[in-house]
Amino acid sequence: MALTRVAARPQRLAEPTEPPGKKPHHLPQSPAAAEALVFDAAVMSRQPEIPAQFVWPEEEKPTAEASEELSIPLIDLGRFFSGEPEASEEVALMVGEACAAHGFFQVVNHGVPPALISEAHRCMDSFFSMALQDKQVTRRMPGESYGYASSFTGRFSSKLPWKETLSFRFSPSSSTPIVVDYFTGKLGEEFRHFGEVYQEYCEMMSLLSLRIMEVLGMSLGVGRRCFRDFFKVNDSITRLNYYPPCQKPELTLGTGPHCDPTSLTILHQDTVGGLQVFANGRWRSATPNFDTFIVNIGDTFMALSNGRYKSCLHRAVVNSESARKSLAFFLCPEMEKVVAPPPELVDSAHPRVYPDFTWSALLEFTQKHYRADMRTMEAFSKWIQN
Repeated sequence: MALTRVAARPQRLAEPTEPPGKKPHHLPQSPAAAEALVFDAAVMSRQPEIPAQFVWPEEEKPTAEASEELSIPLIDLGRFFSGEPEASEEVALMVGEACAAHGFFQVVNHGVPPALISEAHRCMDSFFSMALQDKQVTRRMPGESYGYASSFTGRFSSKLPWKETLSFRFSPSSSTPIVVDYFTGKLGEEFRHFGEVYQEYCEMMSLLSLRIMEVLGMSLGVGRRCFRDFFKVNDSITRLNYYPPCQKPELTLGTGPHCDPTSLTILHQDTVGGLQVFANGRWRSATPNFDTFIVNIGDTFMALSNGRYKSCLHRAVVNSESARKSLAFFLCPEMEKVVAPPPELVDSAHPRVYPDFTWSALLEFTQKHYRADMRTMEAFSKWIQN
């Protein structure tokens, strides 16, 4: 059986909060259920049929026309930091246009060593090839944002994603190697190398995100230091994504349509495509390029920009032939730092779009009360104001 039973009573989850007049969706598992379903990718990927929990509604299933490629601007960070004002202004303009349109761009000359990226992918391959019971040692508990998750079978009863993930926290201000400690503490000393690889990867991602924040600050006219200083101390999340093959890929999704609630996502994909972005009223594919990182704006930075930059709807599709893997670094503010746009971005033509909030409040909302989707900020704003 691909869906195995675990004798554990799931914790009760709060009902999803929806905007008034909207029917709740993505319903949690019934608290009366005595057992939680577990997604065993090694078995499920070979099954000719998939369980009903993984079948998505007709209007959300993958479509053939979505294979058309989305034009995502290629941003040369080397030019921005070349010391040539005209080059910096041109790069900032390109980023600004992309962020105002759909919030996606890709970066080259990013400074991350190719050998480190390759080793991070190799370690990811090793982790997801482990037996299910070994991966579940790091299992993510209800209401938490860190740990291993085999789909969302313990949280929701329908529209489940066809994937496995491993998420862990990173903070550059930690006095200890926080990622190394996570891997050795959860999986044992034999996983120290994994921890060291991802510790270095997170450190490089944090530095890269600050460089990108300089570009974003310049593009919005608030200066290079504004957002860089805001995120210099951050409390971020790295997630390893594994999308196993599916024998009925036309029925399901690897990740459902959503906008990232975080500030900035820096994504590195393998060579298997699957990322799709909703732009200009249509789904389009983001072709992978191993030499670049795809960057997209999240809800928290959309609020910091006072709605000028967009957090765009995106999803991941799966296929019947090849597993797909990706590394996602989610830049987040310090937990209790107040998220509010700089005064320069608020005027009579651009009144406040969202209320002040802390990242800890938004994170709690998405983990305990609501499954992040295209209406997260709308629902969260009503929730926090009430």
